[in-house]
Amino acid sequence: MSITNFFLFLGGLGAFLFGVKVLSDNMEKLANRRLKSLFQKTSKNPLVGIGVGAVTTAIVQSSGLTTVMVIGFVNAGLMSLYQATAFIMGANIGTTITAQIAALQSFDFATFAIALTFVGIVITMVTKKPKINSIGLAIAGLGLVFMGLELMNSSMSALKEEPVVTQILNTVTNPFLLLVIGVVATTIMQSSSAITTIIISVVNAGLVIGGGGNAVLFLVLGSNIGSCTTSMISAIGTNRGAKRASLIHLLFNVFGSALFFVLLVLWPDFMAVTFEKWFPNLPGTQIAMFHTFFNVICTVVFVPFISLFVKIAELLIKDTKKKEEQSFIDERFLSAPTVAIEQSNKEAIRMADKAMGALKNGFTCFIKKDADHLETVRTLDAEVNEMSKRLTDYLIDISSFDLTVNDEKRISILHNNILDIVRIAEIADNFIKYTLREVQDELVFSPGVNEKLTEMFAKLEELYELTKQARLTKDRSILPMVDAAEEQLDAMRKTLIGDHIERLNHGECSPANSSVYINLVSNLERAGDHLSFMAHTIEEVEYSI
Repeated sequence: MSITNFFLFLGGLGAFLFGVKVLSDNMEKLANRRLKSLFQKTSKNPLVGIGVGAVTTAIVQSSGLTTVMVIGFVNAGLMSLYQATAFIMGANIGTTITAQIAALQSFDFATFAIALTFVGIVITMVTKKPKINSIGLAIAGLGLVFMGLELMNSSMSALKEEPVVTQILNTVTNPFLLLVIGVVATTIMQSSSAITTIIISVVNAGLVIGGGGNAVLFLVLGSNIGSCTTSMISAIGTNRGAKRASLIHLLFNVFGSALFFVLLVLWPDFMAVTFEKWFPNLPGTQIAMFHTFFNVICTVVFVPFISLFVKIAELLIKDTKKKEEQSFIDERFLSAPTVAIEQSNKEAIRMADKAMGALKNGFTCFIKKDADHLETVRTLDAEVNEMSKRLTDYLIDISSFDLTVNDEKRISILHNNILDIVRIAEIADNFIKYTLREVQDELVFSPGVNEKLTEMFAKLEELYELTKQARLTKDRSILPMVDAAEEQLDAMRKTLIGDHIERLNHGECSPANSSVYINLVSNLERAGDHLSFMAHTIEEVEYSI
C-alpha cells in the first residue's frame, strides 16, 4: 500500500512541476514584451531593482530563470553588479509565490480549481490565436498545479499511517543536518519550488518533520541555498562580471540562511509563537509565509550592504589584465525570445562597429599609402565574419521557439542586416587591394583628391551614426536625416567621378589611376546604400520600446 501511495506522490509531484512549467512558459509568452521593459527599468535605485526582480520572477514563476537572465545581462555589460544584486534580491522574494500557491491546497476550493485544467484545454481547442492559446495553456497549467497538489496531499495522508514514514521523517533532528539535506535535495532537483512544495504537502498531511518546532524551517533555509546551483552552473564560461553576479546570489542566500539559522537555534519556540499562532491549523500556509518572511527580511537587512556584496565578489574574483570582449547575445536570453531578439539587434550593431572600423582603417591606409598596417583591416574583417556566423546561429536558435509574427519579421530583418554588415566588411577588404595597388604601382592622385575623398568618408560616418541611432532607438523620425545623408553621398560620388573624368580629358590625371579611384568612390557609395537599407528596416515591423 505504501509503495502505491509513494508512486502516487511522485505522480502528483510530476503533475505539479509540469503544471508550473506550463504556467511559467505561457505567462512568459504573455509577458514577453513586458519582460524586456521590466529589465530595462533597472536603475541605480536598489528599491526599483528589487521591485522589478520580484515582479518579473512572480510573473515567470522561476527565480532561476530571472537570475540566469540577470547573469546574461551582466555578461553582456548591460547591467552593473550593483543593479544585478538588487535584482537578485527581488527575485528571491518573487519566487515565494510558488510556495504560496502550493499552500492553497489547505483550502477547500483548491479541489475545484483542478477543473481549470479542462477549462484551459477547451480554450486552446476553440481558438487559433496565439495569445488566447497561451492564456488557455496558462489556465490549464494552473489546474495541473492544483491536480498535482491534490494527488500529493491524498498520497501523503495515506502515508501518514505508515510507521516507517513517520520514523524516517523524525529520525533527523539536528538543525545543521536538516539544512544540508535541504541544500542537497534542492541541488539535485534544481528546483527550490519542488522541495518547498514537498515540505508543504508533508506538513499539510499532518506529518511532523524532525520532531516538530523549528525543524522544518531548517529545510527551507537549505533549499534557499541550494537554489543558487542553477545560477552557479549558468555562470560557467562567462566573464568575471557574470561570475561575480552568481557569487553574490550565493553569498546573499548563504548569509541570509546563516542569520536565520542562528535565530532559530537560539529561539526554539520561534515557529510556535509566530506563524503557528498567526495561521492556526494551516501548516502549509505557515511554511509558505515563513518562506516569504525570510526572503523579505533578508532583503531589508542586506539592502544597505549591496556595495559590500559587490566589493566581496570583486575581491574573491579578481580582474585580469586581459580585456574581455563582451557579447550581447547569450543563450540565457533564449527563454525570453523578445529579449533575445533585442540583444541580437545590439550585437548586430557591435558587429557593424567592427565593419565600419575595418572600413575606416582600410580608407586611412589608402589615404596615407600605408600598406604596413593593413593587417588590422584583415583582423577586423575576420572578426566580422566570425560574428556573423555566431549571430546567424543564435537567430536560428531563437526561431525554434514559438514566436509572434512580428518577432519572426524582426528575425528576418536581422538576417538581412547581417548580410549588409558583411558587405561593408567586404568593401573594407577591397580597400586592401586598392592600397596595395596604389603602393606597388606608385599611383599619384591629383592635388585635393584625398581631401574630397576624406569629406565623402566623413559623410559616410555621419550616415552610420544616424543608422546606428535608428536601429537602437527605432525612432522613425531619424530616417529623413538618413535619406538626406545617403543622397549627399550619391551626389558626392557623381561629382568626384565627374571631376576625375574631366581631369582625364585635360590630361591632368593618369589613366592608370582610374580603376582604383572610380572603384573606391563607388565602394564608399555602396557602403552608404547598405547603411540606408539597415536604417529603413525599422519601418517594416512594430516595435515595443
